[in-house]
Amino acid sequence: MEYIDLHAHMVSRTTDDYRAMAMSGCVAVTEPAFWAGYDRPGVDAFIDYFNRLTDFEPKRAATYGIAHFTWMCLNPKEAENRELTRQVLEVIPRYLELPTVLGIGEIGLNRVTKNELAGFKDHVDLAMEYEQLIHIHTPHLEDKWKGTKVIVETLAADSRIEPHRVMVDHAEEHTVDMILDNGFWTGLTLYPVTKVSPARAVDVIETRGPDRICVAAACDWGESRPLAVPEFIMEMRRRGHPDSLIRRVVYENPIGFLGQSPNFRLPDRERSGGEREARDRAVAV
Repeated sequence: MEYIDLHAHMVSRTTDDYRAMAMSGCVAVTEPAFWAGYDRPGVDAFIDYFNRLTDFEPKRAATYGIAHFTWMCLNPKEAENRELTRQVLEVIPRYLELPTVLGIGEIGLNRVTKNELAGFKDHVDLAMEYEQLIHIHTPHLEDKWKGTKVIVETLAADSRIEPHRVMVDHAEEHTVDMILDNGFWTGLTLYPVTKVSPARAVDVIETRGPDRICVAAACDWGESRPLAVPEFIMEMRRRGHPDSLIRRVVYENPIGFLGQSPNFRLPDRERSGGEREARDRAVAV
């Protein structure tokens, strides 16, 4: 089954992972900007990173027939440095003009500090100024509920925000209702240790239904699985769910959200009309 992995940090993965993903049905990935495992020393390091996301990775993915898209931001873990945040925000607009950039992300909160929240709001302002989609990172583990609540309340209080143009990612069972009930899209991250397992993700689909929910591997340099979405597909089939429902979650829903960006294109599949229907549904739900 064809699928789109809406969140994959491919700069940290091998070319063999692209090959395995392509053979398992992946037709597109989107790669949010993220923490490198260390705090970058200055804006030049971000420029080098952004150049790789917008040049090298699309070429590497294309070798295996996978469309690669990306998002631009300074990660919440590095937002404690307000001067660095300002410098990075100044260079991001030049990348928003490139054909594979979908918006601002993954922004959000890590430890829910004052500076992180200020950086989050700065990125939201940038997204509004340039009419960009927003992809949001919610905190890990013990800060999950608190951070998600602050993010949702901050966005809900901003009259400029159109909820259907925002993806609040890394949801879990105790935060998914909060996100969806406020009209945002949400993502379930299929991690083997933290986040949610494929089985838990299927539980959420069975409880909430498929509207405005996507799943993704979010594979990076830690313990993660680039083939997590096919594992989710297998679990859905094991429980007897029809392929039409599975396809909606792993293919049509990502198109519904991502297709709101004029830069998101799957040229070989436009003839089917499915992309247009999914995009229309994104605004309607």
